Amino acid sequence: MGARLGFDELAKKVVESGACTGCSACVITCPYKGVLEYSEGRPKIVGECKVCGICPRVCPRYALQREELETFVFGRARKTEEDFGVYREIHVAKSTDEEVLRRGQDGGVATALICSALDSGIIDGAVVSGVDTSVPWLPVPFVATSSGDVLRFAGTRYTYSLNLLALSKCVADGLKKVAFVGTPCQIMAFRRIQKVPIKRLAGIVAFTVGLFCSESFTYEGLMLKKIRGEMGIDLKDIAKMNIKGKMLLTLRNGGSVEIPLKEAKNYAEGKCGYCGDFSAEFADISLGGVGLDGRTFTVVRTEAGKSVFDQALKDRALDVKPVGEFKRAYDLLVQLSKLKRKNMRNIV
Repeated sequence: MGARLGFDELAKKVVESGACTGCSACVITCPYKGVLEYSEGRPKIVGECKVCGICPRVCPRYALQREELETFVFGRARKTEEDFGVYREIHVAKSTDEEVLRRGQDGGVATALICSALDSGIIDGAVVSGVDTSVPWLPVPFVATSSGDVLRFAGTRYTYSLNLLALSKCVADGLKKVAFVGTPCQIMAFRRIQKVPIKRLAGIVAFTVGLFCSESFTYEGLMLKKIRGEMGIDLKDIAKMNIKGKMLLTLRNGGSVEIPLKEAKNYAEGKCGYCGDFSAEFADISLGGVGLDGRTFTVVRTEAGKSVFDQALKDRALDVKPVGEFKRAYDLLVQLSKLKRKNMRNIV
């Protein structure tokens, strides 16, 4: 076995290069108090690293062996023709609940699945993206323990939420079975945590929900400079955001505003260029509204994901249609998955 590596290795190869996702996996898995902290969008060393070797093993950007991780999660590596990863079933679905559809993104499937799992006792909590109560549209990690909690923060924020940090809160709160909702890089980090394994964190996660993601945007750039500064829109007046070939803002007064995607991309996070995973290929269930209006493309990847999906069907929480009726959405998912994999930058 090779020599153990400490945070200095991550700092040099990942953080200082700009490839760090900011996922906080290294921070929450460090077994020593007062060594690492998360501040100013990145992990920082504030104490003496003990060189335990854990942080390089959980980082989604450091020496990732995709086929090895795929085999760990799915029992086999992805085949070349599986353009958006290993899966068991694919569907196009939407929630049957009008309130979920109103508050949620696209078809509200993530919200419906989490609510069903909470109500049926599959989980006793869920890590989701919340919103800072004092800073409009600033996402923060949140632990939901009721359907009301989930509904409160339904919908998508297009700036980064440190959801992995909330796993530590789940442990502190004594939760035993939780769902974890995150972006592809966060799901990948969780799988590496699971593989080590860091049992105190991985052992409480019943299933993961991954969100399709082309890239994330900076809060300071997109929300403050562009939307509030240049466009003069009070962030409190925004009811919902979505991307459908362009960025769409739905306002609380019933109006809407469009931002050309080319302009929004000026505020994209540089770190996202190191990611080749569009459809959260390591999740138990992956979701996105790609090429759809009012419905969610649903990729069921594992047995755990299928159990949760089947429970939602049993609860009549979902309206499901075969993917064959949505060829454009399927083709777009393939196209975007290939494009992101092709354009991924390598870490030197």
